[in-house]
Formats: sequence, C-alpha cells, structure tokens
Amino acid sequence: MPTPDELRHAVDTYVATINARDPEAIAALFTEEAVQADPASAPPNVGRRAITDFFANGIAASESWEFAAAAVHTCASTVAIDFSIAVHLGSGTMRISGIEVFESAEDGRFLSAHAYWDDADVSFA
Repeated sequence: MPTPDELRHAVDTYVATINARDPEAIAALFTEEAVQADPASAPPNVGRRAITDFFANGIAASESWEFAAAAVHTCASTVAIDFSIAVHLGSGTMRISGIEVFESAEDGRFLSAHAYWDDADVSFA
C-alpha cells in the first residue's frame, strides 16, 4: 500500500503533468484499466486510451490552464484533493473548484479518479 508521502508525491506529479498539458503523459499516471470521470456524474472514461482522449479534447478546447491542489488528504490507498483550475478560453476564463478522489495501485499509478463539482462550482471571467 502506498504511504501518505508517496500519495502526496503522486498528487504533486499529477498537478505538474496536468499543467504540462501532455495527454499521453497524464494518462501514463493511470493504470491501463483505470476509470476516470470528470465530473463524477459524467460517463466514465475507462482505460488509458479513453483518459488520453478526454485530456486531449480538453487541451484542444482551451488556450491554457492552471491546475492546483490546495489541500491533500490521504487515507490508506485513497487520496483526495481540494482542486481549482482556471481554464483560459478565447472568450475569457472559466474557473472550477472541487474535490478529486483517487484510488492508487501498489505501483503508484491511479486505479481511478473522480472529480466532484457541479455548476455552482463554475465561474466565468
């Protein structure tokens, strides 16, 4: 089972990789059969290829973004983060805040990731 420090390091790597905007590198942080949903109420992306496509579509639809984890909470092999993302679009900036919960495999990759946010967590500037 990953230690709390290993989980925090995995989150640091995730944040840096999300901000680098490389969909293949982001998907490589997940196991081959991982499940990812953003938001959690959306149909899940199952498998590394689907996760790559999800992030590639987000990158293509935006000019840039800044993703941050304000707080990290660990418990056994689960890690939850309070996140915020500012997505720069041609018409302005969309900001989303929420919580993302990850389940980690023994090798440190993510088995699952579910982001919890809804319309009340979104603003535009």
